[in-house]
Amino acid sequence: MSIWLGTVPAFLLAAAVAVALMRRRRKRGVALLAGINVAVMVGALVVLATALTGDPASAAGLAAPAATAATPAGIGGSALIAAAIAVAGSSIGAAFAVAYTGSAALAAMSERPEIFGRAMVVVGLAEGIAIYGLIIAIILIGKA
Repeated sequence: MSIWLGTVPAFLLAAAVAVALMRRRRKRGVALLAGINVAVMVGALVVLATALTGDPASAAGLAAPAATAATPAGIGGSALIAAAIAVAGSSIGAAFAVAYTGSAALAAMSERPEIFGRAMVVVGLAEGIAIYGLIIAIILIGKA
């Protein structure tokens, strides 16, 4: 893992150079930032591929026990990644929904304060999206 930590200063230096270029030469700065984004994406995909193809026994340098040979390799990791995606996606969706419904509810309540209860129900329904994602994640973790 020290190789990955060793690349952090290089990315920080490239980002600082990109910011400096953005002030002087905008096109070169944008091109450098796009290159940094591509490099980070490739690194993330390499880490994801390594995590999905490896198993804990090979990481520890031990032979895999015979009991785990019957289960397909990587199915637990895939379920955990799917659970993380479910929670992250539903939380981001809920954040957008609460932001829009909350601002609309506040605008409506500033004109008519008696609609507070109805407005909060709509905001609460928007928060329910995150709870649905959490339930799906719990189901997926149970299957891992």
